[in-house]
Amino acid sequence: MKYTVKSAPVARQQADCAIVGVFDRRALDAHGEALDKTSRGALGQALKRGDLDGKSGQTLLLSDVPHVACERVLLVGLGRERDFDEAAYRKACAAAARALRATGAADAVSYLTHLTVKARDAAWRVQQAVLATEDELYRFDEFRGSKARADIALPKLRTLTLDVPEPDLKAGERAAKGAQAVAAGVRLTKDLGNTPPNVCTPTYLAGQAQQLAQRHPDVSVRVLDREELERLGMGSFLGVARGSRQPPKLILLEYRKGADGAKPVALVGKGITFDSGGISIKPADKMDEMKFDMCGGASVIGAFEAVARLGLPINLVGAVPACENLPDGEANKPGDIVSSMAGITIEILNTDAEGRLILCDALTYVEKEYEPAVCIDIATLTGACVIALGAFASGLFSNTPELAQALLAAGEATGDRAWQLPLWEDYQGMLKSEHADVANVSGGRDAGAITAASFLHRFTRKMKWAHLDVAGTAWRGKRATGRPVPLLVEYLSRYAERAAKPS
Repeated sequence: MKYTVKSAPVARQQADCAIVGVFDRRALDAHGEALDKTSRGALGQALKRGDLDGKSGQTLLLSDVPHVACERVLLVGLGRERDFDEAAYRKACAAAARALRATGAADAVSYLTHLTVKARDAAWRVQQAVLATEDELYRFDEFRGSKARADIALPKLRTLTLDVPEPDLKAGERAAKGAQAVAAGVRLTKDLGNTPPNVCTPTYLAGQAQQLAQRHPDVSVRVLDREELERLGMGSFLGVARGSRQPPKLILLEYRKGADGAKPVALVGKGITFDSGGISIKPADKMDEMKFDMCGGASVIGAFEAVARLGLPINLVGAVPACENLPDGEANKPGDIVSSMAGITIEILNTDAEGRLILCDALTYVEKEYEPAVCIDIATLTGACVIALGAFASGLFSNTPELAQALLAAGEATGDRAWQLPLWEDYQGMLKSEHADVANVSGGRDAGAITAASFLHRFTRKMKWAHLDVAGTAWRGKRATGRPVPLLVEYLSRYAERAAKPS
């Protein structure tokens, strides 16, 4: 898909389709009014027939509109003008893309990018239009049969022009280019998450990271195997991997375009490529969705794809501990005690709380090996976070208020939102073990997302650290969402801007 940014009067625009907005009660936006005038009232007459009243997300496609150079005009409902906000804007852009898919239009021009969204400029509108369009047009059909793939109607749309006021052209062009980089990272994350678990093994995930490094010379990748993990003392990580025939991998990524000697930002992503729960086995219902338990790791790889395309001037490292969690004669058992790389012993009371067991060793490795300026881990960690926040916000925990606020702001800017939950020391007592330094779960169901984050906090006290629990946001239904790549890349972009400013 090609995106261009231009500034041209709608009445003189030549394209297969022009896109304008309609507010509630059939009120055309400014560019719709201009087209209506050119068409001598044809748009207004179409609205009077009652086929579209302007409710948010509605669309109406008009063909052969008199005196209009474009072959089609797509009217997109915007809802009430006084209520038009960021979410309504994204919804309108997605609705336009969805409608365009069903047409024969090869190129279209959108004037939705002129709409007023409070506190957001033209660059933001362009960025969000690209991301919403890419999200709507995404399909994952690699594993369908050849006949089924041949029968799938592909969109004919090849070029989308985003019109902006002339003074905003350069900013809009930069925004479109940046959004395409983020979209590429989101797409890679979705592809990895959607790939079936018999294909997307730890070895496959490591191979995908290595392919990323081949595409981008600024990225390097190392993969640590079982012997190296044993040498490092990662007994917690290896304990989870013992139940699977697939060998574990610690995937390490580096991107260094920041100042020499500048400490890196670290991203650590949970890479459980399939989670049965282990001996504490999960119910059969929806267990197929546990292929998405590696989406934290996938988002780290996707973020590197975006950062490399953007060429951000930062130092960035990533760690993805990858393995399967399966029941086997060698698997962890409830009551087992393992020793982590940090030397902290862990009593395993529930083998389905395995994500924290692989993350704690990866976090210790990152701290010792890289001494990062900040560290962010991303994990589909707890069902409790889904109960607390649903599918709309990722859970955020941090031991550094400034880091938490920066992540929250990045989420608000992109619509990839997070919500901060407490990390008070009071919760540590819930992880008391009778026989080890710490238990991997508390004795009850209370505060499950918080106690999971508190467990990780035991291994991150020396770092400026944040934890994103994306169990509710990384996939929806049977499809990966690509979250929280937009949040992460926005945070990293702002981090790079702050680092570039003279102190």
